[in-house]
Amino acid sequence: MSLLDIACYFAIICFSLSNLLTLYRGIKGPTAQDRALSADVTYVNTMLLVFTLGILFRTPWYYDIGLLIGLLGFVTTLAMAKFLLRGEVIEP
Repeated sequence: MSLLDIACYFAIICFSLSNLLTLYRGIKGPTAQDRALSADVTYVNTMLLVFTLGILFRTPWYYDIGLLIGLLGFVTTLAMAKFLLRGEVIEP
């Protein structure tokens, strides 16, 4: 087991723990802004977790999946922010 493998396993544990804590904040969050921030942090952590798995398993497929998660998370964050500011996503 190399130092890179140990670092990847440590990063996977840290990202998983962070995802659990942000999931708790998303459920317990008193305001909608807390829930939106929790969703944003969750998709970033999930993207980094998938990238770390790509490094660990040494395959490029995980990078494409991570980029797709990042793209969908960015669009979701924009839509959620617009909804929280104006109350509607698509303006007439």
